[in-house]
Amino acid sequence: MSQNSAVGTESFATQKKGKVKKKLRWAIIGCGGISETHINALDRIPEIEIVGGCDIKPERLKLMRDKYGFTATYKKWDDMLAELKPDVVDVCTPNAVHKPAVIAALEAGCNAITEKPMAMDPAECQAMIDAAKKNKRKLCCGFQMRYHPACDMFVRAREAGDIGDILFVKCKALRRRGIPNWGVFGQKELQGGGPMIDIGVHIIESAHYCMGAPKPVAASGNCWTFVGDKPSEVVSMWPGWDWKTYTVEDLCVGQVRFDNGAIMQIESSFCNHIEKDVMNFEIVGTKGGFNFNDETIYTDHAGTMVNSKAAFLPSVDFGALFVAKFQNFANALLQGTPLRSPGEAGMSVQKIIDGVYRAAAAGKEVSID
Repeated sequence: MSQNSAVGTESFATQKKGKVKKKLRWAIIGCGGISETHINALDRIPEIEIVGGCDIKPERLKLMRDKYGFTATYKKWDDMLAELKPDVVDVCTPNAVHKPAVIAALEAGCNAITEKPMAMDPAECQAMIDAAKKNKRKLCCGFQMRYHPACDMFVRAREAGDIGDILFVKCKALRRRGIPNWGVFGQKELQGGGPMIDIGVHIIESAHYCMGAPKPVAASGNCWTFVGDKPSEVVSMWPGWDWKTYTVEDLCVGQVRFDNGAIMQIESSFCNHIEKDVMNFEIVGTKGGFNFNDETIYTDHAGTMVNSKAAFLPSVDFGALFVAKFQNFANALLQGTPLRSPGEAGMSVQKIIDGVYRAAAAGKEVSID
């Protein structure tokens, strides 16, 4: 089984709380919108107890107390880490704050999990990995799409030899008109980029995981901004974004070469003149192919082209994928089982995204170290 595989180690069945020998004391840095998805998922895991949260906005801390019953809330993470001494710190901040928050947690003796992407660039990822090793703590990048049953289905087929050598992967994370009108998603200095680093990361990480996590070696790419930095009267699901502070791309396309000869093509957009939104990836190998959304493997058998679709895969919603990734981290800490998304996996995905962005800025293919 390939590194970071750990197929089948987490269940998507709804878990009921019961008595456990040890609970992980879990604290959250960054109590914005995504933290609520985390809280709802964490509440379904009996081995985890949320002990507090930290945010710079008093109104978010009040929400944590009033809605979720937090009894310990802080404006500064140093105060929270010193007083609560949690086992795990869960970082849900804007991307630019991932590195300092994670390193502070690791230096305080906590294990850490951070929202995607892992950081702003590979150098920040490396600093986080080094801090985890120095302090002998575990670091997890919070990718959840790789826990989807369709990914498990494909990885099992690949490891059984049914796919052969992977040749080509096509990733699409496309919105026709979906610029977030909340948060800082349009501010490059806080996010590192636009749709490629925000929503493209979901498809890239799951596809890269399914490929067996080959090493990226070179990238090319292009970025365009043609809608987001201007006022718009077009009716859309999230109107009224702050176009005056919009400094990221609307559309990014890239191609990445890997050390095993495979190619990944990526398209990601907040704004695009297309028929409909798409979140999908497809994989082509020498013996078989795969479509993530269709949950189908394409092969030849007994002289016939065959489309193989599972008779049964667990039905999962968005929240269940969060439960699975947190359960995986809890199991790794309490039982020593493999992490499906360690810091090194976050680094690999960051190198892919960073390579495409650097290539777009340079106007030529760039190497990836």
